[in-house]
Amino acid sequence: MLRFSRTKIIATLAVILIGLSLAVPSFFPAESRKAFMAALPGWFPSWIIPQRAIVLGLDLQGGSQLLLEVDQNELVASQAKALRDDVRRILQQETVRAEGGIQLLQRGIQVRIPDAAARAKILPKLQELAQPISNPLVGQTGGRTLEITDQPDGLIRLALTDAGVNERTRRAVTQGIEVIRRRLDSTGTTEPSIQQQGADRILIQVPGEQNPERLEKLLGSTAKLEFRMLADSPSGDVDLLPSKDEKGAKVPVERRVMADGGDLTDAQPAFDQQTHEPMVSFKFNLKGAQRFGQATAENVGRRMAIVLDNEVVSAPVIRTAITGGSGQITGNFTVQQANDLAVLLRAGALPAKFTVVERRVVGPGLGRDSIEAGKLATLVAAALVVAFMFMTYGTFGFIANIALIVHVGLILGLMSVLEATMTLPGIAGIVLTIGTAVDSNVLIYERMREEQRAGRSLISALQAGFDRAFATIIDSNSTMAIAAIILFFLGSGPVKGFAVVFILGILTTVITAVTLTRMMIAVWYNTFRPKTLPF
Repeated sequence: MLRFSRTKIIATLAVILIGLSLAVPSFFPAESRKAFMAALPGWFPSWIIPQRAIVLGLDLQGGSQLLLEVDQNELVASQAKALRDDVRRILQQETVRAEGGIQLLQRGIQVRIPDAAARAKILPKLQELAQPISNPLVGQTGGRTLEITDQPDGLIRLALTDAGVNERTRRAVTQGIEVIRRRLDSTGTTEPSIQQQGADRILIQVPGEQNPERLEKLLGSTAKLEFRMLADSPSGDVDLLPSKDEKGAKVPVERRVMADGGDLTDAQPAFDQQTHEPMVSFKFNLKGAQRFGQATAENVGRRMAIVLDNEVVSAPVIRTAITGGSGQITGNFTVQQANDLAVLLRAGALPAKFTVVERRVVGPGLGRDSIEAGKLATLVAAALVVAFMFMTYGTFGFIANIALIVHVGLILGLMSVLEATMTLPGIAGIVLTIGTAVDSNVLIYERMREEQRAGRSLISALQAGFDRAFATIIDSNSTMAIAAIILFFLGSGPVKGFAVVFILGILTTVITAVTLTRMMIAVWYNTFRPKTLPF
């Protein structure tokens, strides 16, 4: 027990030093870290020096918070229109004519096909649209996305089921989180916190952002980009959409989409070389380039409508086939508007419309007060714990205090690696773990004292203290870990921040209170060869 090989000591110290080094950048401002890295010689590998610092949460440095909610009415309407297009495609493929066309309903469509043979021909195809739902991760299995009814009079109705709407909402939230993350990262903001809240909401916290209006505009747009052709007349299979060039007047646009933003690989703000006005240049992938090239080749001389979120931002005349897979979007943009549009197109379109249900701005002054209060609480708690351990256990108390300092450093290092955000509840979690971290040492030391009082030798008492207290330490930390894990998965916002720090504190407690403390006591014993406990 008290024999640590040199290899084991070196490995333990190496792990601790690496963990502590990861926490070092958090104690220096970003400007100092950048200046230090810039001063290094070019041949020096930068990856050796940790650069990632702990990100302060909204409550510590101020910023903006938005709570977005999926617009289920818009989502259902969009799904119904997509269903109408699918049914129209099936009818065309099977050369079946619908009496009265396809009618949109509140949650689906209906079509009348009096001919029984024609109905029997397309019903299997329509059944394929009703996809089964199977998502064990959220406890949703069985059922289908569509309910299909075939009435004797030839009326076929396809309606979205509740399970289908819920599944589509869940997917919209999941996909929306990724799109929002890409949008915010492209703006250079400081480590936004994006979390799902409930079944249909997304909580967004952007520390340091004091302009929630621009943030709301950036996130409120779905950025659905489509390339269609302007129609010659408002009749037929067309949509009347407002035009930016026509100052909001509606123009007829064909419903057929020639290409869309899903095939974009890049979008960058630029300036028109002739007019020197801001614009956005874009590039397609191979599939999009082929579709775009074919569409422009077939419609030379016509005007192509560039539709963004159901608004025609530009309608240039196709002078020649564009086969290079790139193009430009103009529309009397400002520099900021062109930059924001490029960000939206690069990040991709939101899968559904999200509405802002709550907006909150936290000033940096409140954050500074919280940081100072948290620092004071941490220092006072640490000082009292250190003093108590030293006065109660002497040399062993000093060893426990060293382990406590390493414990806090490892928490900060792990938070840097995991990119966890430090919040005010997180500071409370650190203060709490400072008190609980020494519990394991107290259990070990008191067990040693009992063993020595029972007449056992010092080395036997030391070994029994660690061996017999280990099971108790594991049990007590396991119960706290279970509670912390439940808080993490069932809680939200500040509760999760507290749970993350507390879980990391439990992990590092076991490492420092058992491995590190045992190693230091082994070194102490082998160096001084004492006869009794130093307390």
